[in-house]
Amino acid sequence: MSAEALLPRLHRHAWMDEDVDAFRDQVRRYVTTEMAPQLDGWRRQGYVPREVWRPFGALGFLLPEVEERHGGGGANRAYQLVVQDELARAEMPANTAVHNLVTHYLIDYGTEEQKQRWLPRLASGELLAGIALTEPGCGSDLKALRTRARRDGGDYVVDGAKTFITNGFTASLLVVAVRTGDAGSRGVSLVVMETDKLPGFRVGRRLEKLGQHASDTAELFFDGVRVPAGNLLGGEEGQGFVQLMSQLPYERLMLCVPAAAVIERAVELTVAYTKERKAFGQTVSDFQNTRFKLAECATLAHVVRSFVNDCIQRLLDGTLDQEAAYMAKYWCTEQQGKVLDECLQLFGGYGYMAEYPIARLYADARVQRIYGGTTEIMKDLIARRLFA
Repeated sequence: MSAEALLPRLHRHAWMDEDVDAFRDQVRRYVTTEMAPQLDGWRRQGYVPREVWRPFGALGFLLPEVEERHGGGGANRAYQLVVQDELARAEMPANTAVHNLVTHYLIDYGTEEQKQRWLPRLASGELLAGIALTEPGCGSDLKALRTRARRDGGDYVVDGAKTFITNGFTASLLVVAVRTGDAGSRGVSLVVMETDKLPGFRVGRRLEKLGQHASDTAELFFDGVRVPAGNLLGGEEGQGFVQLMSQLPYERLMLCVPAAAVIERAVELTVAYTKERKAFGQTVSDFQNTRFKLAECATLAHVVRSFVNDCIQRLLDGTLDQEAAYMAKYWCTEQQGKVLDECLQLFGGYGYMAEYPIARLYADARVQRIYGGTTEIMKDLIARRLFA
């Protein structure tokens, strides 16, 4: 039995019913036939064009969990996680994951007017979303936030800068973390901006990265940007920190799902390659070291997927606690790095060539242990609970 046939069979879970399976098949076919063939070109230009997501949205793949009255399919969040699984498997970048996270800020905290205004356009792909948190000099430390929104009549006037913003170049809607009050977490708010032709808003450099070359990451600048007061998320100042923190378990699970998908894909690729590649009169798969290493990697793939599936079930049941999310984010992404390193080694020199998927997966994976909270931060948060 091939690795591709073995791994999915091992990882069945209660939430994966026939409807989810059918949806996964539809997403995989579309991603494989319509998107994957264009991926090399998107890597070279440094971004996925915004219009690519229109047909994806029209098929109900972009935001299947949004309520029908707001333009979605009314499915549970497992459907979105299946989309992320299939995109990661095909080496697609994290654009839609960020788009999805922004949408959930609106679902959970937006006023009904805000939901009616933006959710249908996000679900259809008319708008592509990004979230602007990180700033030069203070990183993601929201308590040290400097971008400020000053109330002026019926508007907020925003001044400041952001960096490392995924979808920063292509997004047409941003949720921006701003300071509306005194220093500290209680002075943080979130405002929503439609950025096309918005006076005072400017996209700076598209940043060159080690991996994720098809995902645009940019600097953003706000110079007297006027935003209607009605764009304050939830309509109340000082709620931004709480809003951001409450979404972290889901955000971290959104990073674990691609980790599981990429680990499985790496094992599949490496099993296939070592069965074909000859060295010293035999295939690379005939060496005991190869077989042992891949047995270890396949075991990690199984354990990671089992952990992720359990977290998905707990998310759907409303029982996914923050500590489990911290553990999953740290451990699954660490295993992703470990497995990819072992698999790339078995490719030998070819593993270092960008034309081989294993090399691209290796480079793309490195940021997984950084964004969404570094491994070190996750361990510290877990330890705080242990010693509370």
